[in-house]
Amino acid sequence: MNNRPLSGDDIIPRRVLHGRGEAIFTALPASVRANFLKPRSENALLWNLIYPLCQPSVDLSKLLSIRPLWGTRQPAERLQDALVPYFWGFGVDGCRLEGLEEALMRVDGPGPKTEIDLILLGRRHLLAIETKHTGGLGVCGRYQRGRCPEAHAAQEDPSERCRYWSEPGAKFAEDLALEPRPEPDGPRPACFRHYQMARTLKVTLALAEILDLQPWIWLILPRSRWRSLEKQWLDFSERVRDPALWRRLRVLDWEALQALNSRLGPMHNS
Repeated sequence: MNNRPLSGDDIIPRRVLHGRGEAIFTALPASVRANFLKPRSENALLWNLIYPLCQPSVDLSKLLSIRPLWGTRQPAERLQDALVPYFWGFGVDGCRLEGLEEALMRVDGPGPKTEIDLILLGRRHLLAIETKHTGGLGVCGRYQRGRCPEAHAAQEDPSERCRYWSEPGAKFAEDLALEPRPEPDGPRPACFRHYQMARTLKVTLALAEILDLQPWIWLILPRSRWRSLEKQWLDFSERVRDPALWRRLRVLDWEALQALNSRLGPMHNS
């Protein structure tokens, strides 16, 4: 066991360019802080671009003024709402987002929990944002390892079932057209390749219901990566059952957010 004392870089990583004094860095899990130390850190990119943009909040209309890589046109002038950021489920004050644990338990149960990179919380709207830098959209690890309780029953307890196909409130098929259900010797299922975004969608809808807010689901990635992820995103978006939610899906690029930051000025007030 490594009993060395925590250094400043363990608590506040070197790549944090703004807000080093915020209490969030004493609340974040070690795994989240550790990502800041990686080359081309996704977490550092998220924090360093979003933190100054959201001081103390950012208006939804400003974000909707950005031309998306993908998404339907929205009447930005009629969608004003001051959005407060929650990074990896925590506010900059270190407090956990109200209702998030309840939503995670409803969807994920007692197992590993879905981690949404960024949630922007307003009075009427809730934006859940998945961010990418060099990585891709996550697939189902259990299926990839040959341990899917639906498709690999011979290797697993035959009485076990995937909660995302069986538990009310957690079932992907309630909100996404991911059929057919995985089965032994069947083709690779859609839930395999859309696993991360499907879980993000379910948690977002559960949290929006708990807080009585309108949900949005966005993806932010480098402009250069859109071509490689476009096909997977389009397939995911076409499976969303609710047409109103489909219209609130959106893909932005980091470069556009950086440009918005420059136009608004550093550490602006909304």
